[in-house]
Amino acid sequence: MSESPAIRVAPVAPAFRQAVLALRVHPDQYAFVSPIEASLADAENCHGSTPMAILHGATPVGYYRIERHASSIAERDYAVPALGLRSFFIGADWQGRGFGAAALSALVADLATRHPEARLLVLTVNCRNPSALALYRRAGFEDSGELYHGGRSGPQHLMWLRLA
Repeated sequence: MSESPAIRVAPVAPAFRQAVLALRVHPDQYAFVSPIEASLADAENCHGSTPMAILHGATPVGYYRIERHASSIAERDYAVPALGLRSFFIGADWQGRGFGAAALSALVADLATRHPEARLLVLTVNCRNPSALALYRRAGFEDSGELYHGGRSGPQHLMWLRLA
């Protein structure tokens, strides 16, 4: 029996930045996630946004951004310290191996170290993206019951995960 994938997360570093930039999603997934070039450039130029690599060993297999202010995700404030999750994806060549679930677990563990003050992780997921919605629900995210209408591809579920 094989072991779970060894997935970890780390800020995008110069040593593997080019490999992160080479990641692609399936063409139909671009309706839900920006191309990596745009997201990484924006994150690197945006104070309060941290570009993160999802690594299998030393190999980048995915990417996401952590926003210091969850209000940048859905344009609302929260009663507790809240972070935002944006642009989460596993590269097309790595999908279907359980890396998404493992990456979310590693991401939450990393937040406990990097942002111990945070009590909530907020994201939006497009209503037309049932695979992502199911992944986030399995990872413990709750649907707020609210829809965010500011996205470029239609309405999105506003979801959150309570952090320890």
